[in-house]
Amino acid sequence: MRKKFLLLITGLMVMFVLAACGSKSQDDVVKELKGKQSDLTSYKVNAKMTLKMGTDSQIYNVEIWHKDPTFYRVNLKNAEKDQSQMILRNKEGVFVLTPALNKSFRFQSDWPQNSSQAYLYESLIKDIVADKEAKFSSTKDFYIFETKTRYQNNSMLPYQEIKLNKSDLSPAVVKVMDPDRNPLVTVEFSKVKFNADFDKDDFDMKKNMTRAQLNLPAMANGKDKDQSFTIKYPTFELTGTKLLEEKTVKIEDGKRVVLTYDGKKSYTLVQEKVSTKVASANPTLMEGDIVDLGATIGALSDHSLSWSQGGVDYMIASKNLTRDEMVEIAKSVQGDSVK
Repeated sequence: MRKKFLLLITGLMVMFVLAACGSKSQDDVVKELKGKQSDLTSYKVNAKMTLKMGTDSQIYNVEIWHKDPTFYRVNLKNAEKDQSQMILRNKEGVFVLTPALNKSFRFQSDWPQNSSQAYLYESLIKDIVADKEAKFSSTKDFYIFETKTRYQNNSMLPYQEIKLNKSDLSPAVVKVMDPDRNPLVTVEFSKVKFNADFDKDDFDMKKNMTRAQLNLPAMANGKDKDQSFTIKYPTFELTGTKLLEEKTVKIEDGKRVVLTYDGKKSYTLVQEKVSTKVASANPTLMEGDIVDLGATIGALSDHSLSWSQGGVDYMIASKNLTRDEMVEIAKSVQGDSVK
């Protein structure tokens, strides 16, 4: 009887040791991720990005291409509203394309190295490696990290949960969270192809603009059907700052709305819808930094923030707002249209 009992104990101990040997530690996974990144030459990724804005949510389809070392193509498209925007980086610089407005801008920027990017694989690896206090867990199919973010305004989105597939360390789900760990941005990856092949002109600015416009029915005749648009009011509130004046101005090729907010943190919000024009052969050089507004990309300087969304140009101008405050106001303009 005692012999059988000892055999049982020995067997359980062997099983425990084998199980322990089969599980990887946080350091093991981080080491593998570093190796994966070092060997990676390119990738193509499809994902769904959900943005929670107050009581509303917006869903964007995201297509990401990357070719080592610095070529990127990120196409953001809201299928329901037929809106799209593209970030492109090639040997000529960093570009933001807005096909619906036939606009292209060039930035003097080191994007995407200067901030977290929830949909870029190497950015996720960088966040994991950089955070020495990252939390780690695993399930049957996934490795899960909770890390700090590197966003410019990371006080609003300080944490992220990164779920990786155990099979090949590809990204599965990323949740970017507020200080209370409520997910405000969720990226669900549906297709990941490592070491993908690309054609010679896949990162060419003009070629990408042309291809994107071919998918826009409104671009077929070169004219917008309607210059009207719904006025948006920011839902982000600043203590003591209130809407003082709303003015609508007719311009040669559309309509402009100017909202003036008064108080200690005063600012002006301009919204403008214009007819689509023939794009310039040379993209407009934008002063300022690229900033991720979630649903779109903006150009941020010390006293202004401009962006385009849904065929409308927006600009915030202020001498009293910080950069973070301008970003939060811009994000809230994409939410509910209320005063």
